[in-house]
This record gives sequence, C-alpha cells and structure tokens, in this order.
Amino acid sequence: MSIDRRSFLKNSLVAGLGLAATSCMPIARLESTDDYHYTLTLEEASFELIPGTQTPGKGFNGQFPAPIIKGKQGRPITITVINKLQEPTTIHWHGIRIDIAMDGVPFLTQKPIMPGETFVYHFTPPDAGTFWYHPHVNSLMQLGKGLAGLLIVEEAENPQFTPDDFAADLPLILKNWHLNDDGSFSELSIPRYAARMGTPGNYETINGLHKPVFDVPANSWIRLRFANIDNTLVYKLRIKNQPAFVVSIDGNPIAEPKPLKDHPLGAGMRVDIALLTPDAGQEIVVENGKGRLFFSYMRLRTIESDKQQSKASLATIPRLPLNPIPEPDLENAETLKFVFEWEGAVTPVSHNGKTHHKFWTINRRAWEGMSANNIPEPLARLELGKTYVFDLKNNTPHGHPIHLHGFMFKVIKSNKKRIDPFYADTVLMEKNERVKIAFVADNPGRWMYHCHVIEHMKTGLMGYIEVS
Repeated sequence: MSIDRRSFLKNSLVAGLGLAATSCMPIARLESTDDYHYTLTLEEASFELIPGTQTPGKGFNGQFPAPIIKGKQGRPITITVINKLQEPTTIHWHGIRIDIAMDGVPFLTQKPIMPGETFVYHFTPPDAGTFWYHPHVNSLMQLGKGLAGLLIVEEAENPQFTPDDFAADLPLILKNWHLNDDGSFSELSIPRYAARMGTPGNYETINGLHKPVFDVPANSWIRLRFANIDNTLVYKLRIKNQPAFVVSIDGNPIAEPKPLKDHPLGAGMRVDIALLTPDAGQEIVVENGKGRLFFSYMRLRTIESDKQQSKASLATIPRLPLNPIPEPDLENAETLKFVFEWEGAVTPVSHNGKTHHKFWTINRRAWEGMSANNIPEPLARLELGKTYVFDLKNNTPHGHPIHLHGFMFKVIKSNKKRIDPFYADTVLMEKNERVKIAFVADNPGRWMYHCHVIEHMKTGLMGYIEVS
C-alpha cells in the first residue's frame, strides 16, 4: 500500500483534477503495506511565503505546509517522530480521543523529546474527521514558525457514505504569519497584545499561499476542510451566492447539514463545508470577516472534470456518518464552574531580572508551568465514567477558544446566542459569554484544558483536569 504524493492527490484529495488545488499540500508517505505508519522530523527550514523571499522557519520534514497525515477510523496509526531541533519538543494530536500516554504534553503525559531523540506515537482514532498536529513545547515559537499540520481521518466503510460522494476534498490550513517585508520574522508576541486578544500577524495564507485560487470540479459537491492553525486569530468564513453547508465541526459530523451563513473559527478549530459548485468557468469567492466587514480571502475556479457529478443538487447533499461519541447523561450530571478572568498587569520578575508575564487566570489561578518534579494540582478531579457539565464564564472583554484534550464535549447552552447542540473539542467564547458544555469522563488521565490563543495559554490561561 505504498502511496506517493501524486497518486494520493489523484485518487483522494482532488479526484483527478491535477495538482492545482493542493500542490502546496504534501502528503506523508506510508511506510508499511498493512498499517498507517509514518515518519515525521522536526527541523529548521526555510520556505517561501512572501514571493521572492525566504522565511527562516521550522518545518515538519523540513517544509511548510507540513505533510498531511492520513488515517482511517478504527485503524491503528504509528508515527515515528525525530527531533532535529536544538530544543525539546512533543507532538499533540489535536482533537483525537487518545490514550493519555500519546497526548504529547511534556511532563504531564510524556518526557520531552530531546534534540536528536526519537519518540513513537501509536494510537487508533475512534473518530473520522479533520484534525491536526502541533508541538506542545515552546508553542509560541515552534507553532508560530511553522510546526503544524493536518491529520485527516477517513470514515470507516459505510454503505451510506463514501469519499466519492464528494467530487473533490480540499484541505485548507489558515495561518497569519508575523513577517517583515524581507520574509524574516517580526515579534511573535508583544506583552500589551498578549494581555488583550493576542499579537496578530500581518500576512495571511491558506496552505502557505496568499489569497490563492484553487480549481474545483463544476456542478458537483465538494468538501472544504478549514483548519485554523493560527496562534491568535479568529476567522469568520462565508461563501456568497452559492449553496454551502456546515457538515462537520472540529472533526464531528452534525446530523443535519446546516446552511452556512458565516462561521467563526477560533485558533485550533476546524469546520468542514459542503459546497455545491456552479457551471464551469465561474469563480466562487470565500470571504473572511473582520468586524462587520467581509473581504475576499480565497477563490475557487470551476472547471470541467471527469469527476464532476451530473446529478448533484440540493437533494443529494452528502451526509457524513456520526462519530461514536458517548451521549452525556444530563439528568445525573455534576456541574463544575470555571471562570476565565484577566489577572492584571503586575509582572513577576525572577532573581535574574527575567519577566514572567501572567495576565490570565482560571478560577483565580494562573498556570505556573511544570517540570518533571513539579506538577501543579489539577483544576478539577473527575470520576471515571461520570457525566459532567462544565459551566464556563468568560469574565473578560476578549474572546477565548477553550480547548479540552482527550474528549469531545457537547456544547449545549450559551447566554449570548442560540445553540443547536453540537460536539467539539474547542469552544469559542465571546467576551462576557457564559457557555455550558457536557461530556462523559470516560478517558482516564491528566488532560490539558486551556485557551488556544497561544499567548493566553502561556500567560496563565491553562490548567488540567484529572480523570480517575
């Protein structure tokens, strides 16, 4: 089952359209005839983002975009990770319900992978969908300089759905880089912004390209997999004048496809959109909202293809099979409250004069870091198998995408907007919003629980829960 990049693209991602749509999205090479087995290296890398310049970043297998890792629901995946950086690292498989030993958090779940060392991750994804992977060591720098990639888990065999139900399947990773005009990095974090919404980048890319145009088959249903791998930004996506539906959130299909009006996507979040394309020779504009205004973000160009669907219509929208997530028992659930607050501008200083900014707290505790011999107390201890409702209150004037490792939770209520309950691993909380989420604590371990704005996480808005 050895697969090279060209044949994978032809048979899976763009379904015979050629390489235009995903030419900048390399595919990890399978190394086994029976299992999904890959090797990833983390290394210094130079890549072209601003045309005609080179950016001195960090890349998986020395490149950006990173290789797409492809798995299948219910099938084991083995990923050998080799650290060629000059600093420790780990890999977190964001959104995968995973054994705690494979979750990739330094000291809490594994020893850091030191320079020159190798670590083998092995897990079986129970869910199909769009996920991603990134380091959980020095995240501001490692993730900010390019160490992030997609993990796509295909659906198990199902008589009601096959990947061929979409004429094309486009992975789209969204990142806003902090770059100078010559391609070098500007400051990734500025304290006054870290204490607000985070330090924004200044150069937007999709799959490493600025305002790209991708070819797609005409008169067909296509799948757009948007993943926000940015350190900071919230994207607000919409597609004008063309039928488009949300079919999956954070890798979790929804029972009834929801018409796309606009969809906010905080750091770490994903959304899959089913789009019905028009006749050949037309362009579809995907927009990103900033405040109340929307701007062109990328375009899709429709072309004739042998994969286009002659009978595609609103009546034939593909429906993804639901993932096997346990339903929370709300009648017998225990409620735990978590308040996210701004701590203030008092900056702790070490004996050598180095500052350690702490701007954010969870239940009045700022994350103090950890080491091999110093693991802080958990934010909460949960009983294995029991249902919990987390009552989340954002007492700040800024948004926070709150992410929980090891689980998919059900978003059930908000004081700011109407919620049609859905499953996710990250919930984007607006300023002063109160949200309730629920899940079955069926995965034992110590699970990180944090804001995915990396500067917020690094300056206090992080902790963990313990399930035992």
